[in-house]
Amino acid sequence: MLEHGMLEVGDGHRIYWEIRGNPDGKPAVVVHGGPGSGAGPSWQEFFDLTKYKVVLFDQRNCGRSTPDAGDDEVDLSTNTTWHLIADMELLRQHLGIDQWLLLGASWGATLGLAYAEQHPSAVSEIVLFSVTNTSRREVEWVTREMGRVFPAEWRRFRDGVPEAERDGNLALAYSRLLHDPDPAVRDRAARDWCDWEDTHVATHGAGIQPSERYQDPRFRLRFARLVTHYWGHAAWLEEGALVRDAGKLAGIPGVLIVGRLDFSSPVETAWLMAQAWPDAELKIVEDAGHGAGSTDVSDLVKEAIAGYADRR
Repeated sequence: MLEHGMLEVGDGHRIYWEIRGNPDGKPAVVVHGGPGSGAGPSWQEFFDLTKYKVVLFDQRNCGRSTPDAGDDEVDLSTNTTWHLIADMELLRQHLGIDQWLLLGASWGATLGLAYAEQHPSAVSEIVLFSVTNTSRREVEWVTREMGRVFPAEWRRFRDGVPEAERDGNLALAYSRLLHDPDPAVRDRAARDWCDWEDTHVATHGAGIQPSERYQDPRFRLRFARLVTHYWGHAAWLEEGALVRDAGKLAGIPGVLIVGRLDFSSPVETAWLMAQAWPDAELKIVEDAGHGAGSTDVSDLVKEAIAGYADRR
């Protein structure tokens, strides 16, 4: 690691950032998933660090950023997609970077696309995998329609909220439980939510095992609170807005990589983006699921990033 720090971004938030690789290399920024996962050092493995200057940062309320959504009491009202976009732009300016390659996955794909459509001149290239838009339709799929694939597991997930709320917005119902004054209620809701996460992410062919992260009660609560906060509001984006505004990305080359067996972020989202974004290339890995657990997905991500290394 070459450099790291905490950046004051307003509303009482401080975000952690660090730079790895060649200080004179091509700038790139990692937009982590979750929301709430944090930007671990494993992200640097996608880059040739002799050629890239890689910026990692933890989004609001997670990782090493403060305050922590895993605290007993936390106010998430100043944590929205628009706040995170502003944070990214403030960080870019703080680091004196004119343009950066954007790497994102899962929720990071949604945030990355939203940022790029707001600030296209700041983005040189985009590489995304497990592509999402966090639309209401996608949230409904993961929190309700996925029950057609995992009926027993979904029934347990649904029954984790009060009966009166089971036909409504399940993400918001869980969010309320995750902020309950009773720590036992919060912990049970976090466990139930993360159990469902493990179910729909670890599909056949994905090479993914249940996440060890969820064994940490603080991480479990942080992650569940942030995911339900964002999903419950469909990321504060107009339905279909990221596809509708994809024309703003014209001239920015990109690669969208998705597994055919990715139940958590079905191929359709990446396909629609590729139809609307003239400079995007869609790559579908037939036997892969969510994330970069598949060697083929990981290799395609590395190949795409390497292909842009000498592009200025």
